[in-house]
Parts: sequence; structure tokens; C-alpha cells
Amino acid sequence: MSIIDYAIILSYLAGLIILGVRRRVASEESAANFILGGRTLTLPAFVASLVSTWYGGILGVGEYSYKYGLSNWLVFGVPYYLTAFLFALFLARKARRAEALTIPDRLFEVYGKKTAVAGSIIIFLMTLPAAYILMLAALFQYLFGWPLWLGAILGTLFSLFYVHLGGFRSVVRTDILQFVLMYLGFIIMTIMLFAEYGGYSFVAARVPETHLTWHGGNPGIYIAVWYFIALATLIEPAFYQRCYAAKSEAVARKGILISIVCWMVFDFMTTSCGLYARALLPDLKDPATSYIALADLMLPVGVMGLFVLALLSTVHSTVDSYFFIAASTFGRDIVWRLFRIDENKITYYTRVGLVLSACIAVVAALFFESIVDIWHDFGSVGTPALLIPLFFAFNGRRRMKPKVAFLSIILSATVSLVWLLSRYLTENGQYWGRIEPIFPGLVLSLIFYISGSETDSKSRSVA
Repeated sequence: MSIIDYAIILSYLAGLIILGVRRRVASEESAANFILGGRTLTLPAFVASLVSTWYGGILGVGEYSYKYGLSNWLVFGVPYYLTAFLFALFLARKARRAEALTIPDRLFEVYGKKTAVAGSIIIFLMTLPAAYILMLAALFQYLFGWPLWLGAILGTLFSLFYVHLGGFRSVVRTDILQFVLMYLGFIIMTIMLFAEYGGYSFVAARVPETHLTWHGGNPGIYIAVWYFIALATLIEPAFYQRCYAAKSEAVARKGILISIVCWMVFDFMTTSCGLYARALLPDLKDPATSYIALADLMLPVGVMGLFVLALLSTVHSTVDSYFFIAASTFGRDIVWRLFRIDENKITYYTRVGLVLSACIAVVAALFFESIVDIWHDFGSVGTPALLIPLFFAFNGRRRMKPKVAFLSIILSATVSLVWLLSRYLTENGQYWGRIEPIFPGLVLSLIFYISGSETDSKSRSVA
């Protein structure tokens, strides 16, 4: 890293602040304006915001593609394209038509207050950006030599500053800049690698054979588990928030379909870069730093700074968005719904939620050692809790009874959490019965739906 590279990075950070605080939202402004930006999100802004927000795990992708090669595409690509397509097909228009502010609004409308609050707590915990704080900390450790704890705290404070002031509009404005930078950096890196070393034949001669197989050396059941974890897309708050904020139903659906294509292109570049990193740097101690190490090897002054910006932008966009979703869940769906505070106070309590979510996320980030583990563990508990109740809150006439929906959320999450913790109770560190924790929770939730649902003649589905 040279002075020029650092100057580029500092210019980016300054640009984020300028974009983020361009219009400060007053504490008494309506929740709809603060949380959804007045529902005026256009198609280009929708795509840029969703694409950058949902691809925050760039170092995790680098870690996985370095260790397992092309399998990265089948684990972190295909299952998420499929579930995003299902979201566009079954949920995007209905979410926009619902005129809700948050996911728990729909849970409240269909199942009542207790279920909405229980769902809010799950969503709050799922959207804490611990994995992305860990990535920010790792990047700052590389850039400035800071210890992880300092990078985590300072990276969090930086994001909170402008999100606190500008709300959803600040998130979208900064997402657009970050979208441009993330693609620009990886386009340059991919072109330089192909030009310098050639294509498939170079990589194939220098990586383990399993890196070019569909499984990457992992058992098939491990790959299959990620297809179930990807079902979390159907309860993904970032998707719902963008759909609620979209200018129209057409923007919501088209935006997701275009985003899928954008993710495919980006996955091609990130997986390719991970394979080149393994081919050129086979002895890395920490695979999560593979992209950074590759940039060290490949890029000249100035371009190096631009590529680091691509990494920072990818992570930052997700940190900002998830902090804001967690905070709005706390302010509106937990505090407001439980204590019936004045609606004019929702913006204030959302800002309180920013501070609370930041504290919890930093602690969680420093507790975990692997980015992929955070995704796995949080997804394994949250997905079984919300997937079936939320999906059928928007689709079909058959609904869980309110009490059943509440029990389903609480008990499905509890069973999956206990199963997740069982690895600490066995001598070999395996889950009970070697069954992934997501499955017991999903099965229990399905049982609740089959046995405790009824046809609602006065269906409240969004037709």
C-alpha cells in the first residue's frame, strides 16, 4: 500500500460521509420516510442497493473459493439465485402491495401481536451484521495494522455515523457508490489475471483436483445444507425492505430479476479470483485474506487502492443496510409494538436500536473466528423459525392459527439452537445424530403448519 492507495481509500470514506449526511432526517420525521425513504426507490437504485447489500460476504467468498474452488458457485451462488427467483416470483409484488413498513407488520396482520414480536426478535438477531463487522475488522487490520477489536469498533462507528443521520436514503445513496466500486475493482483484477496468466489451463495445472469439481472435496450433504440455508432469502429483511420502498410493484419484481444476473456476473469474477489466488499463493495461512494477498501480488500503485475499495465497498454496503434493518426492527417492531409509544418517537428509538445492535454485533464478531460459521449458525436458527409462517402469510389461503404460529417460531428456533449447541456436548464435536441443526427446526415448523393451520375464508393474503 502506497500513499496514493491510502489517499484513494480516504477519499472514498470522505465521499461516504458526504453522501450519507447530505440530508439529515429529523427525529420527529415519519417512520415511513426514515425507514423506507418515502417509498420512492427507482429501478436503478433498487438494483444497486440490493446487489451491494446482499453480497457483503466478500472475504467469506474468498475464503471458500480458495479452499474449495468451483464449489463456491454451487454453495454461495446457485442456491441463492434460485431462492431469489422464487422471491421475485411469489413475494416481490405482494410485499410491495402490502404497504407494510417491515416484515413483522405482515406477521401482525395475519397472526397477531405475540407472533409479530417473536418474529421481530428473530429478525433483529439475524440482521446483526457480525460477519461483516469481522470482515471490516480484517480489512482494517491489513490496511492499518490495527488489532481486530479496534478495527471492529472503528468500522462500526463510521457506518453508524451517517446511517444515524440520514436513515434509509443515506443507505441507498452510499449503496450506489459502493455498487460501482465493487464491480470496477473486480473487473480490473479479473482482466489482469487472465491477461497475465491465461485461463482455465493455468489454474487447472496448479490447484488441487477437487477444486474443479462440484463438491470441492466436501460431502454432498454439506453442499445440500446450504440449499436449505439459502431459503433464508425468502425471509431476507433486505429484500422485503427494498420491495416495501420500491416505487411500484414492477420495480420490485424486475429489480430482483436484474439483481440475479448481476450476482451471477460478480460470482464469476470472485470465484475466478479465488482460484487464481490458490494457484499463485498455495500456502496462505489465512484463506480469508486470499483476495488481499492476490492484490499484493498483482496490482500496481493506485490500482491496489481501487481494488481494496472494491472489498471495502462490498462489506460496507451490507454493514450499513443490516445495521439499519436491525435498528428499525428494534425501534418499530419491538419497542413501538410492545409499548405503543407515539409513532413520532419511532425514529428516535430506531437510532437507539443502532447503538444497541452495534454493541451486540461487535461482541459477536469478536467471538466467532470464521465468517462462514457466522452465516451457517445464524441461518440455521433463524430460517426454520420464520420461513413457513412468513411464506404462507403472503401466499395461499391456508394459515397457521395465531397461537400455533407463535409456538412454531419460538420452538423451531429453540430446537435448532439446541441442536446447534449440541456440538459442544459430544466428544467428537458433531451434532446429535450428525444432523445439521436447520433440519429439526424446519421439520418441526412444517409439523406445526400441517397440524395447526386452517383455511381462512376471509383470506388476508395479498392477492
